[in-house]
Amino acid sequence: MTERPDHLPEYLARLADEEAARFISDGLLSGKDNVPGIALNQSAEPLPESPRWRLRAIRDLIDDAMYIYRDDRPTQADAWLAPRLHAILRLTRAEAADPALWNYLALGVAPDFVVWRHLSESKKSVNARYFKGPYHKQAFARLWWSAELFRNGPNYEPVVVACGNQDMLNTVLRLDVIDHRPTAQALVRLLQREVVRTGRDANALGKAVNAAAATVMYDVMAPDVERDVGAVQRWIDEAEAGLSVHHRPLPTGPAEERAPDDSVERLTDHFAELFSEVPVRGKGASMEDAEEE
Repeated sequence: MTERPDHLPEYLARLADEEAARFISDGLLSGKDNVPGIALNQSAEPLPESPRWRLRAIRDLIDDAMYIYRDDRPTQADAWLAPRLHAILRLTRAEAADPALWNYLALGVAPDFVVWRHLSESKKSVNARYFKGPYHKQAFARLWWSAELFRNGPNYEPVVVACGNQDMLNTVLRLDVIDHRPTAQALVRLLQREVVRTGRDANALGKAVNAAAATVMYDVMAPDVERDVGAVQRWIDEAEAGLSVHHRPLPTGPAEERAPDDSVERLTDHFAELFSEVPVRGKGASMEDAEEE
């Protein structure tokens, strides 16, 4: 099985798409080969020597996740890892939109995690897009962005709920409407209230909510407060100062105001009505049948 790199530099780096593609071999995707670390780091572009870019804390967090869930399904690690990765790797959205950062994290820092988490038992292989792919697919980008889009101000509890349902990551995360915070929080509340229970439910609801956005302006129906850019920057500056984040307690995100509760409730009711009319494949089957799939 693919192993963690023997040597890790002190700081994170960027690995351009064309360089990353050179290291994604059939042997790596099948979990049989390791990434040649020296060659990869020679191809990478170093990031500034700042406490914010130190990679040891990120690698320690990944090791912790793999240890905690060593006897469980690897999918269960997502809900634990997403908020903690976001709290440790403090990025602006512009920085998080850079695929070269995620390429390096997957190939240069934790290729063993990508194989452990995403190796398909049926195909005996990892989809290459988990190493180098869009933000909603790449192994670490999908976790960071799920935490960014589903957190409610400083509260990461909605992230834990959302990441506990794989279709919230696989389908809902890529929808444009999820950038509207009351929409994201309303979807989480439907999970919390068990109106939406299975992956199929989440998939069907997400598509219905996105389609309805063509005729219903959610930001008018359920307005959000203005985002506090200063709070996010202060949170990032804490990382520049070398602030450490403990793994076990759920961390705290940027001290932004939470999404207005009345807006969230209004959309929760609206989405519940939408969902009642949505055809869900297998709806009416037993929960045991749904879980087996």
